[in-house]
Amino acid sequence: MLQHVLKILSLAVLLQAVVACNSAPDKRTLQYLNTQGFGNRYSGNAEEENWLAIGDQLEINDSFNDDLKGVAATVDIDGTVVLPELGAVRVAGLTRTGVEALLMEKYSPYYDQLDIKARITTRNKKYFVFGEVSAQGEQPFPGDLTLFQAVTKANPNASTANLGRVRLIRADPKDPFVQTYDLGDMVSHGYSTFNVLVQEDDIIYVPPTLMAEVGYFIDTLIFPAKQVLTSLSTAIFSLSFFTGSGAFRNQQSIF
Repeated sequence: MLQHVLKILSLAVLLQAVVACNSAPDKRTLQYLNTQGFGNRYSGNAEEENWLAIGDQLEINDSFNDDLKGVAATVDIDGTVVLPELGAVRVAGLTRTGVEALLMEKYSPYYDQLDIKARITTRNKKYFVFGEVSAQGEQPFPGDLTLFQAVTKANPNASTANLGRVRLIRADPKDPFVQTYDLGDMVSHGYSTFNVLVQEDDIIYVPPTLMAEVGYFIDTLIFPAKQVLTSLSTAIFSLSFFTGSGAFRNQQSIF
């Protein structure tokens, strides 16, 4: 009896080990998993100091050298810009101050005097909106944007959007931030406590109301029946159309 119990326990331990091995990601999977931030190669806070993302435009000006005035370039997919004398320079992820310091260093062998100033034109900063809104998906991030402004800009559905349960999500593989805000209270009573600032790469979700959820649930339940009825009505219409056309042709042949 004891041997039988030990065999069962050994089999259970072996089975658990096999399941654990199968569920754990292998080395190749781990190599590609996101381990920090939103997952982009470059990140920053443009509202503290603007930084260069892929697709942004960099313009430099130098008060001493005419050939470095009004030089503009777009950050390429590899994170570089092509500049006079230097060629390709990696600038993605750098702030305005960082770019100026880097270019002062790189141009110093070519010029006796330098006073480089950088200007960044943002083209690829973004945030995301989903749920009961007309404008879903990726939105350009203009800066100084509140949650109420972002939701209003996305045009929430007046009959289905639950403004009392709006979720703000800041994705992170280690410490994600998810908070629910009552924007309905701001509309009803004017309290702006929950009108927080939106940051780059934030995800905003506007959920449906309880009645809308019930409606979606019922719609999901009757969806197969609706499909069958639609197919049947289409088939009946097609049959009656072709039958009627045939009768009409027969009448024409008689005359």
